[in-house]
Amino acid sequence: MLIPGLQTSRQKITGAGAEKRHTWQSPHMEMARTRLKKFNKLEIILSVLLLIVFIIAVVLIVLLANSTELIDTEPETTGTPGPGTTSATPNSAGCSLVKDLDRINCIFDQPPTKATCDQRGCCWNPQGATDIPSCYYSKNHGYNMDGNLVNTNAGFTAQLKSLPSSSPYGNDIENVLLTAQYQTSNRFHFKLTDPSKDRYEVPHEHVQPFSGNAASPLNYAVEVSKQPFSIKVTRRSNNRVLFDSSIGPLLFADQFLQLSIRLPSANVYGLGEHVHQQYRHDMNWKTWPIFTRDTVPNGDGTNLYGAQTFFLCLEDASGLSFGVFLMNSNAMEVGLQPAPAITYRSTGGILDFYVFLGNTPEQVVQEYLELIGRPSLPSYWTLGFHLSRYDYGSLNKMKEVVDRNRAAQLPYDVQHGDIDYMDERKDFTYNPVEFKGLPEFVKELHGNGQKFVIIVDPAISNNSSLSHPYGPYDRGSALKIWVNDSDGVNPLIGEVWPGKTVFPDYTNPSCAAWWAKEFELFYNQVEFDGIWIDMNEVANFVDGSISGCATNTLNYPPFTPRVLDRKLFSKTLCMDAVQQWGKQYDVHNLYGYSMAIATEEAVKAVFPGKRSFILTRSTFAGSGKFAAHWLGDNTATWNDLQWSIPGMLEFNLFGIPMVGADICGFSLDTSEELCRRWMQLGAFYPFSRNHNGQGYKDQDPASFGANSLLLNSSKHYLNIRYTLLPYLYTLFYRAHSQGGTVARPLVHEFYGDNHTWAVHRQFLWGPGLLITPVLEEGAEKVMAYVPDAVWYDYETGAKLTWRKQEVEMQLPGDKIGLHLRGGYIFPTQKPSITTTASRQNPLGLLVALDENNEARGELFWDDGQSKDTLVNNVYVLCEFSANLTHLDVHISKATYKDPNNLAFQEIKIFGTEALTDVTVKQNGVLTPMSPSVTYDASLKVAVITGIHLVLGEAYTVQWDIGLRDPEKIDCYPDEQGASEANCLARGCAWEESSTPGVPFCYFVNDLYSVSNVQHSSHGATADISLKASHINAFPSTPVNPLRLLMTFHKNEMLQFKIYDPSNKRYEVPIPLDIPSVPTSSSAGRLYDVLIKENPFGIEIRRKSTGTVIWDSQVLGFTFNDMFIRISTRLPSHYIYGFGETEHTAFRRDLNWHTWGMFSRDQPPGYKKNSYGVHPYYMGLEEDGSAHGVLLLNSNAMDVTFQPMPALTYRTTGGILDFYVFLGPTPELVTQQYTEVIGRPVMVPYWSLGFQLCRYGYENDAEISSLYDDMVAAQIPYDVQYSDIDYMERQLDFTLSPKFTGFPALIDRMKAAGMRVILILDPAISGNETEPYPAFTRGEEDDVFIKFPNDGGIVWGKVWPDFPNVVVNNSLDWDIQIEQYRAYVAFPDFFRNSTVLWWKREMKELHTNPRSPDKSLKFDGMWIDMNEPSSFVNGAVPSGCRDPTLNHPPYIPHLEARDRGLSSKTLCMESEQILPDGSRVRHYDVHNLYGWSQTRPTYEAVQEATGQRGIVITRSTFPSSGRWAGHWLGDNTAAWDQLKKSIIGMMEFSLFGISYTGADICGFFQDAQYEMCARWMQLGAFYPFSRNHNTIGTRRQDPVSWDAAFVNLSRSVLETRYTLLPYLYTLMHKANTEGATVVRPLLHEFVSDRETWDIDSQFLLGSGFLVSPVLEPNARNVTAYFPRACWYDFYTGAQINASGQWKVLPAPLDHINLHVRGGHILPWQEPALNTHLSRKKFLGFKVALDSEGTAEGWLFWDDGESIDTYGKEQYYLARFSASQNSMQSDVFVNKYITGTNPLYLGYIEIWGVDISVTTVNINVKNVNTEIDFQYDSATQVLRINVTYHHINLCDFMSLTWSNSS
Repeated sequence: MLIPGLQTSRQKITGAGAEKRHTWQSPHMEMARTRLKKFNKLEIILSVLLLIVFIIAVVLIVLLANSTELIDTEPETTGTPGPGTTSATPNSAGCSLVKDLDRINCIFDQPPTKATCDQRGCCWNPQGATDIPSCYYSKNHGYNMDGNLVNTNAGFTAQLKSLPSSSPYGNDIENVLLTAQYQTSNRFHFKLTDPSKDRYEVPHEHVQPFSGNAASPLNYAVEVSKQPFSIKVTRRSNNRVLFDSSIGPLLFADQFLQLSIRLPSANVYGLGEHVHQQYRHDMNWKTWPIFTRDTVPNGDGTNLYGAQTFFLCLEDASGLSFGVFLMNSNAMEVGLQPAPAITYRSTGGILDFYVFLGNTPEQVVQEYLELIGRPSLPSYWTLGFHLSRYDYGSLNKMKEVVDRNRAAQLPYDVQHGDIDYMDERKDFTYNPVEFKGLPEFVKELHGNGQKFVIIVDPAISNNSSLSHPYGPYDRGSALKIWVNDSDGVNPLIGEVWPGKTVFPDYTNPSCAAWWAKEFELFYNQVEFDGIWIDMNEVANFVDGSISGCATNTLNYPPFTPRVLDRKLFSKTLCMDAVQQWGKQYDVHNLYGYSMAIATEEAVKAVFPGKRSFILTRSTFAGSGKFAAHWLGDNTATWNDLQWSIPGMLEFNLFGIPMVGADICGFSLDTSEELCRRWMQLGAFYPFSRNHNGQGYKDQDPASFGANSLLLNSSKHYLNIRYTLLPYLYTLFYRAHSQGGTVARPLVHEFYGDNHTWAVHRQFLWGPGLLITPVLEEGAEKVMAYVPDAVWYDYETGAKLTWRKQEVEMQLPGDKIGLHLRGGYIFPTQKPSITTTASRQNPLGLLVALDENNEARGELFWDDGQSKDTLVNNVYVLCEFSANLTHLDVHISKATYKDPNNLAFQEIKIFGTEALTDVTVKQNGVLTPMSPSVTYDASLKVAVITGIHLVLGEAYTVQWDIGLRDPEKIDCYPDEQGASEANCLARGCAWEESSTPGVPFCYFVNDLYSVSNVQHSSHGATADISLKASHINAFPSTPVNPLRLLMTFHKNEMLQFKIYDPSNKRYEVPIPLDIPSVPTSSSAGRLYDVLIKENPFGIEIRRKSTGTVIWDSQVLGFTFNDMFIRISTRLPSHYIYGFGETEHTAFRRDLNWHTWGMFSRDQPPGYKKNSYGVHPYYMGLEEDGSAHGVLLLNSNAMDVTFQPMPALTYRTTGGILDFYVFLGPTPELVTQQYTEVIGRPVMVPYWSLGFQLCRYGYENDAEISSLYDDMVAAQIPYDVQYSDIDYMERQLDFTLSPKFTGFPALIDRMKAAGMRVILILDPAISGNETEPYPAFTRGEEDDVFIKFPNDGGIVWGKVWPDFPNVVVNNSLDWDIQIEQYRAYVAFPDFFRNSTVLWWKREMKELHTNPRSPDKSLKFDGMWIDMNEPSSFVNGAVPSGCRDPTLNHPPYIPHLEARDRGLSSKTLCMESEQILPDGSRVRHYDVHNLYGWSQTRPTYEAVQEATGQRGIVITRSTFPSSGRWAGHWLGDNTAAWDQLKKSIIGMMEFSLFGISYTGADICGFFQDAQYEMCARWMQLGAFYPFSRNHNTIGTRRQDPVSWDAAFVNLSRSVLETRYTLLPYLYTLMHKANTEGATVVRPLLHEFVSDRETWDIDSQFLLGSGFLVSPVLEPNARNVTAYFPRACWYDFYTGAQINASGQWKVLPAPLDHINLHVRGGHILPWQEPALNTHLSRKKFLGFKVALDSEGTAEGWLFWDDGESIDTYGKEQYYLARFSASQNSMQSDVFVNKYITGTNPLYLGYIEIWGVDISVTTVNINVKNVNTEIDFQYDSATQVLRINVTYHHINLCDFMSLTWSNSS
């Protein structure tokens, strides 16, 4: 019969199937009755065949279902309303279906053979030398379920019947009863017993028979399978199978019981007692015996003192965990295998299992301890330091040790007496000779506040006579309380320390009474304070007894686990010995447990109402309720030191948190270093005792000398221990009252981080104190894991930069790692040398704030010694909570009054800002206390003193945050300026400062709260809500609520955006190249992220260093409709980027500077926002790691830097959309950034030539003359421009009458290899009286920007003049604009129609269909005025219509701030239309205007010319570099502009725009000769090298000066042209990899901090250093040479400068150029233009590094075709040099051929330190010896192969040697 609610889904399916069969048959039969049909022969045959097919199909389905059941290893849902289910599985051997790792070993007790395997009926399939079992169980073993489950009040029962195959040892129990109980929501109990007769069951003191009903609801479901029987426990919340015994058979014989369990994870902890060399188990076929034994802990895996069958399994990173406990005290072994699975094999009793579910590992421990008994609350004094040794030899020696440690002021509470204090090693005696005066000595200890603990062993000497009576034996014998021999009558005689002994049977109540009485009697002699029970495994020096053991199945059972010596009675009692609880065979493992229970009764008798102290060696589940434990007789080795941590953590799992190892080791002589490191670690064992063995040298701390490092270190850390005893005591209170651990594995707190799962060389005290010891000899640094939290150095309060990473922690000889976890409050007490004294000292609080500036803690306090203070409600429980501005002391219980009138007198706060105005309130009333504060600004540690918070009373301590000037965030950056009144209206603080830049009005309160933080594998989300009442006082309307979305796109890149989840706001419509699905992984990510509260903030931390690179947990975050602000702390003062603004240094000055960003026609000037907008920066961290941050927001904004260091963004709309790039090198950051925004455009080769331009050419004849003069002067020159002069009245797409000869001139120049670039402005005149197709067609195509309301064109004024007017240039500029400038319309380049219109107009400019003779065959296009610029504010004639948009509530710090955003540009309400049809305000997209024009222009150039072309744009935004280069705008002919141009180019390198340069010699003002000469030298190494100036200034082209200038220009430009193959290859690297071309020195030498501030030199690529003269009258230059080999470019000689500044000669005709060793530079003979130079010989300059190696690349194509890289129409080769040889490695060559050659002409090798005698070149695998020149003075080797006609693609190698 089925139990209601317990059917499985399988049973349901079966039932449903039956119903279906019934419903299918019934109508068919009904139809047959009503209408019968005659079937013909064919129909009958087909019907029979169909029936046969149907039957076969059914059989196959059934077989398939059954075979699937056999091999199914996936979790199954129960699909039932009730927790228990049954299922059936058919009989099958199933050997071939068992996976290797799932094999349950069938021969575990002997070497496997096939014969044995066959005998046992198992499967044989050897796997060679692996640990995989060769012989394993089939499905023929085990039990079937007989019948169905039977409901009970508590659960269910089932009858099991044995399968024919027997267990290996016979005497199988044929019928087994399964009894299952749903005891609690998280605890399931089942046991398997013999229903026909009673078998031994553990008579546990705490675990009583369950008498309740089944719990409900349950967090688990249970499924029972029938054939063969198995049981499965599943977690309901996720259907994960936790416990599945189907992996192996149930075996149940008289003396052999086995059950295997498949586990969901290999994260298994527990089982004992053994030495586990790691905390997390190795699941690779390990077997651990469990049988209590007196032996030495070692690494052999032997069974030790206790029997602990509990294990915990962490399921996954969610923290979900479960535990399994087998209540069985027989000898057993436990096998672990990688399935993962665990197998219990026991020699008797029953299988009595408990399964515990928890949401965390700690909760599982709590569930387990609720069952077996929570640990006792220790006496406070036991938490002090203990000293002991075996065999002091005499009381005098013991006193000497006590005295010297007391004299050393060592904190020290407890002295132990080992068996040497006894008389003849007999319990309850002391040696009257050697320990004469022991009673008095103990009283002396008490007088000094110390305690004395005595050892007792269970073995009682039977050497008693009338002449020498031994009372304990005599009295015990009279009571017949000894363990008896197998006859049950006569005491078993063994031999231990006193000689022949008997053994108390502590399971006998009379024995417990006798035991208590003996302690009472002995206490009357010696007033001991605690009891140490040893040798209670039980230990025996002979095997079994002095008479041996009988030969029977108890002493020699059929199965013996892998215990030490492989016999159960070895060094213990015979297994047939009799106790009241049962045979020793069954109860052996309970001996120590029962002794502890009896000793607890003795404590009650001796110390009524007091706790005392019990320390036991042998333990069982539940021992912690009565006793502490030490880890046994360890050895003074480093291994033992390491192993103590896993042992301590395991006993915390087992419910015995008062645990520790013998500090410094029990056996062997310790070393000073080992003992010092062990004392450091041992100071943080919960049970801290230094103990060593007989005959070994002293190891108490004072024995090492009064001023020894060991003693001083021991005192230091014991003082810290004593300081933290209130915290430790509170942890024990929690363990006692709720269960849980004290010494805690990291995985219990940080289970979400899989790095913690296997940590066993560190541990925690509770949740908050991280202990990192040194465990290796000679080590002064350790690899430590810093979990995912804020951590503070305990001793200094310094906040760790590390988080969630493994780090190298420096721990010199006197240090151990101690770190406090943010978010916790630690109660402390001033230490003393005893707890008796320290408990009278003032209390304190140590507050460690977390990332949310919060912390919590508690303190439990009672008298420290009375029993049952919790039960009797005699204690104080304080709860503490703190945040940024106050600390609350809440009292949960205050029923104890400490006689010492304790009070908290100090509060130390870690991670805080400076505190001011501290007050203390009690019950809301201000107290008269006068607190004082000291503050360490560098450590951010505040200490409050002058307080007296009485223990047991509630208080609130409040303070204000006194921000230091550098930390103040401006609360009133508004245009009108701050006043105290409007500052206070915003809820901010007002404090005037004399320091320039410091805001008077600054934030003191946060405005937002964070909730619903959700993490996923690839990101996180959170809700952000307003909480401040003053938010309406900030500009614009608050947006509330907000949403945070973080996406971990790549391991090196993440995005976070803050937006309005309720209403769609404008977002930048720029396509970025980010993965459609995040590709990052938790292990691979370079960063960790925290979402923080109070105030809200985001923290991004670099994993490898712990450096926080972004921390926006800074006051002032605001998100209003038209005002958004966010601030972040910066990791250093080294920030680069943000633009476009003229900067005087490459590195930003963080001393209160604000920079506006809003595209504007603004010539470069200090703090003036110019043409482009780049809200991107690169930051260096203190170790040289680099990161980049992009705010993808195109609204008007500004950024403020302050010396915190910090950065504040303020923008006027959109959303916050940040992208962070982790590098970690500067160059990698740029590559990662350009990978997202788009790689820089690949320019044509000719664009790298020199270029000439001028605004103000009178006519084409002037250009023609200039061209001829340049050719005559033989100055290299590739590109000629015309500015707007060529246009008729400055109208785009027209040709001025003065330039009618320009088309022919273009043709003439191009025929000679020259190129031409024209200018176009976006503004299109609308006032033309003659046909002007550009406007009329544009109007037809609806391409112009309009107002949103009536759709009218937004008119402005720019360059075009009204038709038919004569301009009077003498008039004021504004009057000229009003009188002469035409109305212009602005194309909306977002529109698809505009793109088509623009391309058509450009094509017709290039090839004029109406007037072919006016075709201007341009090669590239220069787009100017595209900010967009207007000469009027907003619009004409009537101005702008929306004052709020044009003068928004917050105007950033911009040029003409007072005139609003429409100053010199369009109205902000102007409407633009995106390609998808979305309508956007110019207010939002103004900064994108130039960007939107760039791509259509680039495409138009290529479509018009059919070639690659080039676009030069003035206004840029992130990703503009994909289509265009950029010049740095309308600069001035001034010396300071030279350096600023270097800074600008380096910044645009960061921005992903590689093709950059400044107007050489300056645009405005007349150039001066020397300045222009120096600028020509510098500009020759701009990627975009153009000399350009404006109308009305003197000419400044090279031929406009004198002959010397001509020669100077020719020389430096020939040098440029020589290097063009190298520069072109750099451009290719930029285009394909995102590498920088103009490169700051720090990009290559970031480890050299000197380079971090260098901005007067730059590199081209990684190998070419340019050191220009930037000042007038200078004839030398001071240049820095980073650490490398450097060669003079002109001579090839080494300069012998590395990592130093050097003064170099720099005559007027010379610029200093150097090549970095390790580089090969391709070069080419120069010519008048690149068309000619590309036909010249190619050469290589090989600059060897100090190792004699070098490398370089060459990219070569036709230099002009479109996408040669994508089409693979190019040559790419790597050239390398090493060991006197240069090699060519061609990666791709689909360009250089025999018919299209590139000839190799020259090779120079620099740094050749051998006298070369032979040079060979290999061409097409043919070696040829060639001529050379070698200069030994300069070490330059020169080879000329111009006469060998070597095509570069045929060159293979060059070697040079000295053959003499």
